Amino acid sequence: MAYSPRQWFAERVPLGRSGVAVTRLGLGTAPLAGLFSAVAEDQAVATLKAAWAAGIRYFDTAPHYGAGLAERRLGSFLATRPRAESAVSTKVGRLLVPGVAPVGGEGFYDEQGVVRVRDYSAHGVYRSLSESLERSGLDSFEIALIHDPDQHWQEAVTGAYPALERLRAEGAVRAIGAGMNQTAMLARFVAETDVDCVLVAGRYSLLDRGAADDLLPLCEKRQVGVIVGGVFNSGILANPVPGATYDYRAAPDDVWRRVRALAARCAEHDVPLAAAALQFPLRHPAVTSVVVGARSAREVTENIAHAATAIPEALWAELDVPAAT
Repeated sequence: MAYSPRQWFAERVPLGRSGVAVTRLGLGTAPLAGLFSAVAEDQAVATLKAAWAAGIRYFDTAPHYGAGLAERRLGSFLATRPRAESAVSTKVGRLLVPGVAPVGGEGFYDEQGVVRVRDYSAHGVYRSLSESLERSGLDSFEIALIHDPDQHWQEAVTGAYPALERLRAEGAVRAIGAGMNQTAMLARFVAETDVDCVLVAGRYSLLDRGAADDLLPLCEKRQVGVIVGGVFNSGILANPVPGATYDYRAAPDDVWRRVRALAARCAEHDVPLAAAALQFPLRHPAVTSVVVGARSAREVTENIAHAATAIPEALWAELDVPAAT
């Protein structure tokens, strides 16, 4: 029997050496590319070094992140480490072309004199991956994901997906899938194509459990790996202070009420809210990995500590009843 990419994904992505919780963590590289505010080169390198030292071996990136900066920084770092020990996912669907974007216009503050153009055609996939390899200096990516095709289903399913399927058959990538901030279209990919994995961001967290309704049961049934991102819903569950964001925007009052209720439940058990938020998705049998972004070595250290925090079943029983709005 041929070695299934799904088998590879399940076995390969949870890499590391520091215990079960840490081995299921991946590092998201969007913050390293200036998400919300600029990140200096030395700070980015220190963050990657801290992640590697902690045992993290799965890294998620994309051309969108800092208009290529995340791929460059990650590739430069991995050039100093044994490549066979790591797994990298990147994404297709946004090509980078010369142009001047407004500072922070896409949420990133380290832009590189290019603008993003949506392209979910087969040609766009081949060009995107070729340019990502060139930017990163890597010789391959283990995982390729169709990135945010929200308004582009037809092009993605008739152009991008078949192209990725061919690349997988040729051995150019080991696993393929889609990464989105919604569940409905991801469920369509799982039901209607032969993806190995999906990355769902922000839709399976303490605040938003929508993925549990349809997507996660479908993935479990079809043995499709699930990477969960956005476990802090862009910040409010990691550090619920004034100015914290929910899904990359100012948090509305009803979200703040729910966060305060969740934090109070955690405090009664002497558990940091961020620890519960990070570990929550890992309890679902369909979830293979959690990807957490970090912009400093300190944040990596905090995430590792939260992943290793003991959480009593009594608290999980309370948290499994969503906080009222």
